[in-house]
Amino acid sequence: MAEDKSRPHYHGHRSRLRQRLIEHGPDALQDYELLEMVLWAANPRGDTKPLAKELINRFKDFSHVIKATPERLAEVPGIGEAAIASLKMLDAAAVRLTRDRVMNREVLSSWQSLIDYCRASLAYEKTEAFHVLYLDRKNVLIADDAQQHGTVDHTPVYPREVVKRALQLEASAMIMVHNHPSGDPTPSHADIEMTKQVRDAAKAVGVVLHDHLVIGAGDPFSFRSTGLL
Repeated sequence: MAEDKSRPHYHGHRSRLRQRLIEHGPDALQDYELLEMVLWAANPRGDTKPLAKELINRFKDFSHVIKATPERLAEVPGIGEAAIASLKMLDAAAVRLTRDRVMNREVLSSWQSLIDYCRASLAYEKTEAFHVLYLDRKNVLIADDAQQHGTVDHTPVYPREVVKRALQLEASAMIMVHNHPSGDPTPSHADIEMTKQVRDAAKAVGVVLHDHLVIGAGDPFSFRSTGLL
């Protein structure tokens, strides 16, 4: 039978990807194939494979693509505002999903879910960001406050402001979290000293600092588990 050249070369490709996802789950798809599916919303009838492959080539993997800033994404030839919006919508959905698993829940008994949320929120940031997770007397997470954003290797933190916010929320405990854009979660001397200052200031008003997590490329650094807190 002669080939029907009126059909685009990717005819049936989308259907096969959908079927593979439904039958075998996301692990059956490569990163660029998942991106293809995300980009369908921005290009319902076009071939999204070339753009998906170019995004992987530029940003390394699926996670780095959806975490890239709109400005960085806009540098990729062939991408438009609709595609950027689709990618950032997926980023927001990923963060919200992990947040919903910990917010208003007792976090010390679901530590991995908390780690997942912190990584989704901070692991791909290009500058340092400092968050404080405030807990009530039952260790239920009641607030995630972004205290400061800094440079690529420094974030100013003011212990008085951290403790003041705890009193406003009537929090009984805190977990501090910040990221290292370098990927190395090893705390600096400044990180260690600042943690001690916050711990002492919080203790003076009856608030417990449970841990300070530093988020990098791999497993986070825990001040509590390494004996620094």
